[in-house]
Amino acid sequence: MRLAVNATRMQLLRLRKRLAIVRRGHKLLKDKQDAMMRQFMELVKSVKGMRARVEDQLQAAFQSFLLARSTMPDQLVEEAICMPGMRLSLKVGQRQIMNVRVPVLKPIVEGSIRCYGFVGTSGDLDISLRFLGGVLEQSLKLAEAEKTMQLLADDIEKTRRRVNALEYTLIPDLIETIRYITMKLSEMERSNLSRLMRIKNIIRAEE
Repeated sequence: MRLAVNATRMQLLRLRKRLAIVRRGHKLLKDKQDAMMRQFMELVKSVKGMRARVEDQLQAAFQSFLLARSTMPDQLVEEAICMPGMRLSLKVGQRQIMNVRVPVLKPIVEGSIRCYGFVGTSGDLDISLRFLGGVLEQSLKLAEAEKTMQLLADDIEKTRRRVNALEYTLIPDLIETIRYITMKLSEMERSNLSRLMRIKNIIRAEE
């Protein structure tokens, strides 16, 4: 769609400069979008592997816990795990990926996840808690990676809309307007030239 501007040489120069700037901006946004897509796809593969490892460890922990419950009285199981000896706090920071702020999660663990004696407890309970203790850090890394992936996806979508707006709306509108003004100025120039020629012929005829 042609922009509503006056068909003047000054306006033509301004539109040409604006078109050059918009094209440079479009190229930069397109390069940013491509780079973010590459990082996003690499992150998707990484998250897929991390999730599989976390799910495997959680499954192993639950299986060991079920075996422990089958060999221990329910009251003893509850007494063994009712007072956890491990304390977890989380330090949250930030970093930037392509001007996108993403979270950095750092766990701070104090104490031990096993808070009971060995007498009367099953070895399967020890194995279950060891799996749970090992999966904690991996779960936090997985949460960090998934949140990063979500934020990157949102920014990729915003960048894509901007690229499309420039490529399919603003740039064609500028080109059409520049073409229109150029044609208008050419018509005015031809009209002025023909008018000058007529005036010149009239003056010659009078002489």
